[in-house]
Amino acid sequence: MYFEAELKGKKFKVDVAEQKNSWKLSLQEEGKEWVHYDISKRDYKQAEQYISFLFEGKSYLVDVIGQDTEYTVFTRNSFRTIKVFNDEMLLHESLKKGGGFGGDQELKAGMPGKIIEIFAKEGDIVKANKPLLIMEAMKMENEMRASRDVKIKEIKVKQGDSVESGAVLIKFEEP
Repeated sequence: MYFEAELKGKKFKVDVAEQKNSWKLSLQEEGKEWVHYDISKRDYKQAEQYISFLFEGKSYLVDVIGQDTEYTVFTRNSFRTIKVFNDEMLLHESLKKGGGFGGDQELKAGMPGKIIEIFAKEGDIVKANKPLLIMEAMKMENEMRASRDVKIKEIKVKQGDSVESGAVLIKFEEP
């Protein structure tokens, strides 16, 4: 299972793989190298809504409460607020921010996908919150909307195109 997390302003990539007798945990803090851990299942217990495990000779009791991207974790006598983003939540966060508007002059793909439908033409003036296009990503059709009133300067894709994360889809100019 892969996800990204944010704790106290620091961003991490996390990959957890379950093995027969352990979990392989890999962490990468933004700008640093990956660090790998092996957590034995024999030192792990789950009860109701919390887990207990031994790691590097220390005992951890962990209780997690939350939903969507916001989680509160209680461990080692303190509470920590963590934002957790799996692939689906990363896509949704990108779309909530206007689908990856770069400096409000272009619409970029938040992740790899396929262009299903384009609602605007070059020269069109599109009002804030009106749909620009539909992009399929992770087997979901996602409607990308204008975050403000814009004039379509250039459409860089066509229906059926496959795009990579960060690809410029539409360029804007002031209406």
